[in-house]
Amino acid sequence: MSSGESELARLEEVPEDPSCAQAVSTALAVRAALDADFHTGLQRWHEQAKLVCADSSEGPDRKKRAAFRTVQANSARIVDEWLPVKDWSTDAVKEWHTYAPVPYCWTYDSAPGASDWTGTSRCSCSLCVFASRHDVLLSIGRRPRLADLYAEVEQVGGDSFRIDWRITDLIRHPAACGAPDPGVVCPDDGPEFTALEEQVRAALEEKPRKKPDLARRTRRSPCDGYAAPP
Repeated sequence: MSSGESELARLEEVPEDPSCAQAVSTALAVRAALDADFHTGLQRWHEQAKLVCADSSEGPDRKKRAAFRTVQANSARIVDEWLPVKDWSTDAVKEWHTYAPVPYCWTYDSAPGASDWTGTSRCSCSLCVFASRHDVLLSIGRRPRLADLYAEVEQVGGDSFRIDWRITDLIRHPAACGAPDPGVVCPDDGPEFTALEEQVRAALEEKPRKKPDLARRTRRSPCDGYAAPP
C-alpha cells in the first residue's frame, strides 16, 4: 500500500499533469480504505477544505450559512467557522486567479494549461452525483476506466448512479449527443487503481446492504439532447 507521499512529491514536481493528481487521489483513497485512523484524518481535512472553498452558489444550505459564525463554544474551547469566499461571484474568483500566486485546478479548463474556464463548472469527485450532466459527461471522457468501473457496479448491483442518470447509459451518450471533448484522458493504469478495482469487485460479491431503489424509480430518458453550459 502506498502512503501517498511519493505521488504527492511527483505532483509537486509536475502540478499541471492530471495523471499525477489522480495518482495522489487514488493512493489516498486506497490508504483510507485500509487504515481507519488515516480515513478519519482524511475526512477531517476534507471537511476543512470544503469550508475554505464554500460559496453561496453551491446550494441553498451554503447560501443561508453565515460567512462567519461560532459553531461550538464551551468551557474547553471555542470553534469558529469562516468561509472567506462565500459571497464572491464566479467572475470575482476567476479575476482573482488571474493574479493569484498559485494556479487553479486544471479540471476547470478544457485541457491542462488552456486557461479558458470551459471544463467542469465545479471541482469535486471525478464522478459526482451532485454534478451537472455536462460535468459528468466530461469526467466520463477524462476517466473512462473509472466510468467503466461505475457501470460495472450498476450492472452487477442493479442500481443507478442517480435516479435520472445511469453511468452505463451516459458512457454511450457522448457519441449520440455530441458531449464535450475531454481534452485530456487519465489512463488510471497504476497499481493503486488496480487495487481499487479489486476492492470494488470484492464488495460486489457481498450481500447488498439495501435494495437498489434508484434504478426502479427512474423514468427519465438517458439521452434527451445535450447543450454545453453558457
